[in-house]
Amino acid sequence: MTPAIAVVAITEAGAKLGRRIVRALPGAELHAPARRVVRADVAFADAAAHLRALFRAGSPIVGICATGILVRAIAPSLRDKRGEPPVIAVAADGSAVVPILGGHRGANRLAARIAGILKVAPAITNAGDTALGLALDDPPPGWRIGNPNAAKPIAAALLAGKKVALEIEDGLSAPWLDALQSAVAGGKGRKSGTIRVTSRSGVPAHTLIIYPPVLALGVGCERGTEPRELIALVRRTVAQAGLTADAVGAVVSLDLKADEPAIHALAAELGVPARFFSPAALEMQAPRLANPSDTVFRATGTHGVAEGAALAAVGRRGKLIVAKSKSKRATCAIAWSPAPLDPTRIGRARGSLRVVGIGPGSDEWRSPEASRAIALADHLVGYGPYLDLLGDTARGKRRHTSPLGAEEARVRTALDLAANGKSVALICSGDAGIYALATLVLELKERDDRADWNRIDLAIVPGISALQAAAARAGAPLGHDFCAISLSDLLTPWPAIETRLMAAAVSDFVVALYNPASARRRTQLVEALAILRAARSPATPVVVARNLGRAGERVTITTLAKLDPASIDMLTILLIGASSTRLVSHGGRDLVFTPRGYGAKELPR
Repeated sequence: MTPAIAVVAITEAGAKLGRRIVRALPGAELHAPARRVVRADVAFADAAAHLRALFRAGSPIVGICATGILVRAIAPSLRDKRGEPPVIAVAADGSAVVPILGGHRGANRLAARIAGILKVAPAITNAGDTALGLALDDPPPGWRIGNPNAAKPIAAALLAGKKVALEIEDGLSAPWLDALQSAVAGGKGRKSGTIRVTSRSGVPAHTLIIYPPVLALGVGCERGTEPRELIALVRRTVAQAGLTADAVGAVVSLDLKADEPAIHALAAELGVPARFFSPAALEMQAPRLANPSDTVFRATGTHGVAEGAALAAVGRRGKLIVAKSKSKRATCAIAWSPAPLDPTRIGRARGSLRVVGIGPGSDEWRSPEASRAIALADHLVGYGPYLDLLGDTARGKRRHTSPLGAEEARVRTALDLAANGKSVALICSGDAGIYALATLVLELKERDDRADWNRIDLAIVPGISALQAAAARAGAPLGHDFCAISLSDLLTPWPAIETRLMAAAVSDFVVALYNPASARRRTQLVEALAILRAARSPATPVVVARNLGRAGERVTITTLAKLDPASIDMLTILLIGASSTRLVSHGGRDLVFTPRGYGAKELPR
């Protein structure tokens, strides 16, 4: 996985600008010192050590600070410029954007993006960029350099006015190299080198090879095919055709294969996107197939998967240049496009659904994984007030809201969007798997067993649960065995809830009571307290936590005898202690804890 862009702020003023940049850069995260900045995705203590760690991990760094801070922090880690990640300095007032390192590894492009966000000019100092209008070793996305070491002498020759040849594969367009035409045409003397744009293999001496993303790699395979078999077939087929995998722009197949691990492993191996077509879209290519198959049609609804997908990807102007080849369980074919392939316009991606727990709602209690999942999603689905808690993080996203009680409709919306190739985050308060929607996602998948839902990329992203947040605010009441019980009988019959309460009371668990009361549901808490009071001391500590992590947060500690059910609502969670739970005074207030038994254990001295 590509490391997230780390936007590193040193001060609160810098963090304000950093949040603006993060909002505009999908997948970026704000890093800031915990002692100075209240709200950040990643907190650190030592700025220099943190910057060095990010650099060594290959993370692109955008430092909102003085250039000197970045230079002094990273200098001990400098080794090889061909492997360094982008490092960019941004003035705290947004007036300057300066790429410091990795200019030809994405820093110049990233600096230009940030400068566009801030409406200033990037301070790009690389000679090639300023004199030639481009960097030969930093091509557009999808394009690749076959031999990066040749870029420097070729660029030097062009800057010196020497003769350099530009050879572009017949029928291919390379508009990003148009800026070179005048430099190439004006070169004098003996030829000092060649720039060759090609999809063929082979690297002649003194030649800078640039591979355009013009090959569509169509593949098919049996269910459960080993990734190494498909990868080996593709490598062999590409080599035998005299082509290079560096010119592959996308791996393409039938949408029935959207969840096939071998296909995604192949795409990851080649470093390109995987895209998928419906049977109807592939069947439109039937007249162009070299090897149509009635057997394949009966199984899939199209006469050719590998060849059909490759041809569908390159369009009418493209052509099939390698017909279907086979291994024991897989097939592949290759089509060529006269224009660079844009994967966003090819078929559709495998949809993704992240069921995201955002914790109680505040940014500092949201995990970096959750923030990243939200940033990478194009669609947010959830209860309106939960989406509102995301603040600026939700800006620019498509929102799909539904009222309380419409949880099933909400989940179906998220699954349908993902099944249609969208990137979706289904937002839950607290933890996604604790009284939240992760379980309903899986329940609906099991109940409906829809093929399109089963093909999506699904992951559950945890969050801080209400019981964890309440416990942390009050001390350590969950230090020993505990259980959680919801008092809502909308989905669970009250007799079942009552049985669980009795078992928890007899077993002497610390008990977290979720959904204790609502405007219409007032008797359940009274009955629950009666069960617990019958088994526990009136002095048992009780934590009453309301609006955790949000405006109006209130955490109080009372006793089982004094707890007033009338003061409790749906925004409240209760933690009712066990027989061993007690209080300790600290800093003028009481904290609750439940001993685990360390005092009875003889520890080495």
